[in-house]
Amino acid sequence: MDEREHAQADPRGFLKKYSNEYGLIIDEVQYAPELLSYIQGIVDEQNRPGYFILTGSQDFSISQAISQSLAGRVGVLTLLPLSIHELKENNLLAPMIEEAVFLGGYPRTYDKDIVPLDFYPSYIRTYIERDVRQMINVVDLDTFQKFIRLCAGRTGQVLNLTSLGNDCGISHNTAKSWISILQASYIVFLLRPYYSNFNKRLIKSPKLYFYDSGLACALLRIKSADELLDHYNKGGLVEGFIIADLYKQYFHNGQEPGLFFWRDAAGHEIDCIIEESNRIIPVEIKAGETFSPRFFDALLYWKNEVVKSPDMQGFVVYAGNQEQSRSQGEVISWKNAGDLLKKTRN
Repeated sequence: MDEREHAQADPRGFLKKYSNEYGLIIDEVQYAPELLSYIQGIVDEQNRPGYFILTGSQDFSISQAISQSLAGRVGVLTLLPLSIHELKENNLLAPMIEEAVFLGGYPRTYDKDIVPLDFYPSYIRTYIERDVRQMINVVDLDTFQKFIRLCAGRTGQVLNLTSLGNDCGISHNTAKSWISILQASYIVFLLRPYYSNFNKRLIKSPKLYFYDSGLACALLRIKSADELLDHYNKGGLVEGFIIADLYKQYFHNGQEPGLFFWRDAAGHEIDCIIEESNRIIPVEIKAGETFSPRFFDALLYWKNEVVKSPDMQGFVVYAGNQEQSRSQGEVISWKNAGDLLKKTRN
């Protein structure tokens, strides 16, 4: 009998069949929610923390199922594609940031040495045809795929649902719904604006990013790291690569991210604001490989004109290799950005 069918038709028998002294990992558990009430009974009866590890690719479906059967009995961890730190620790980090952005972080591309041009198109098609169909009733899958590609083209930009919908031929509400689906699937995330009692008009819409830069490159039909060098949205893709890694640093420690961006109506902007224990730490991200003192311009404006705290800690992450400690802030190589959150806490 097919394992999924077995789990759905006879959940008690399925769990009994695979019972053992070590534990049980059940992947894509959202496809067999019938198991969860029986898992609840086993958990309550046997009191063996960590015996069941449940994984899945649809956050919405899993959260909904767990909240009904296992509330108060689970610890939830978000596992994203490989981080800079993980790649570096395993000697897999590319030497240039363009190559790292192009490759992305899905483990299979490294484990099986599958080139991105082969992996990502298949992933996109599988995701749309399987996950999207099950989450929402999309009549025209081609339109949804166009929508994702348009999102990739807006990486690093302030989200305008009306413009996005118009370009795709769908309504504002449909665009909003589809963005939610991409969020629930951990395809995209929305970086919220940071605003407090500042005396300036501030941008209050979120910015759109992809959790995996390789996927964004594939959607933009970028065929090599060399193509990325002159791509119109290289800055947005590099920005997203670093900010997504900050999300990983939070999630991999079981913490909720305290990440934002800041922009005023005059165009002054900080790429990322880290909020840590009542501290706010500005981070600028630059796609250039050669350091320039102008990299500090936004940080200096923020510290001197906005928060009026010249001694505030701040960081510039750039595409080069050399690091510096200056009075204006710390210059961090992208290769060490995987430890950026740790640096802010020192």
